[in-house]
Amino acid sequence: MLRNVSETGPSQPKASRRSAAFTLVERAAKGRGGLACWLALPVELDPKAPPLVAVHGIQRRARDQAECYGARAAALGRPVIAPLFDRRAWPRYQQVVRKGRADHALLALMTELRLTGIWNTRSFELAGFSGGAQFAHRFAMLYPQLVSRLTLSSAGWYTFPDTAAFPYGLAARPGRRSDWGPRMAAGLDQFLRLPIQVCVGAEDNLQDPNTRSGAEIDLQQGRDRLTRGRRWAEALSAAAMARGIPPQVAFKALPGCGHDFRDCVEYGGLDRVVVPEAGPVDAAVSRGSAAGAGFSGREVMLQAGL
Repeated sequence: MLRNVSETGPSQPKASRRSAAFTLVERAAKGRGGLACWLALPVELDPKAPPLVAVHGIQRRARDQAECYGARAAALGRPVIAPLFDRRAWPRYQQVVRKGRADHALLALMTELRLTGIWNTRSFELAGFSGGAQFAHRFAMLYPQLVSRLTLSSAGWYTFPDTAAFPYGLAARPGRRSDWGPRMAAGLDQFLRLPIQVCVGAEDNLQDPNTRSGAEIDLQQGRDRLTRGRRWAEALSAAAMARGIPPQVAFKALPGCGHDFRDCVEYGGLDRVVVPEAGPVDAAVSRGSAAGAGFSGREVMLQAGL
């Protein structure tokens, strides 16, 4: 449960002295093809701090992403941006470049939020849970220059840095002269230099109806999310070393949880993995709505108390 707290004392670390209060704001999509989102806006915004973009799973619980990361991010003056990929417009957002072009939607949203003053850094940190982790790693492969740090949790399957046909690997699909795998392969060196964390619930070791399965993918990646996450992290490390790049990939099994986002936060400490520097914080959270037509960036900032 979120609760109000007073400002911390001077003996605590600098990050913990910053207010953990934030405003939770729902921002409606702007125009046809626009992307809605939930924002956790800190009362004390640090203009030099990169925002955290947190992507939901197939249940589309974007608000959970903003709410669960909001306090720790606010303690560092960082906004949380949780895009909401509508089922109709982006039915397969996880693959980034499928119908609706989820990557273009996120790029447009980030441009809009930059114009409002929500963020102004050169890059952002990117995190995703389940289907959101699928989206996050493929987006980062396609646009590694935009991502400063990548945290993936509980992805069902991955695009590997190998010669399997896209989306399982980075080779072009048969019969296609130009494909997305080779485009991602072109930026692979830059992608492999990113700090990457791969997290899976320690009890997320069973197949379920949402786990893509079959002889080919099971042979490449394993039969469950825990195995697949570990194999993908190992594959990235091997690919980095083969290119003379020091690996920056870490794998973590989250204790006491399976495939549930809030359990991963509450029992597995996922929020501390995604936002590690904040230290222990409590949140004073207020709720606003930016759903009205013409809701400007200035109004968002005022509502957040900035």
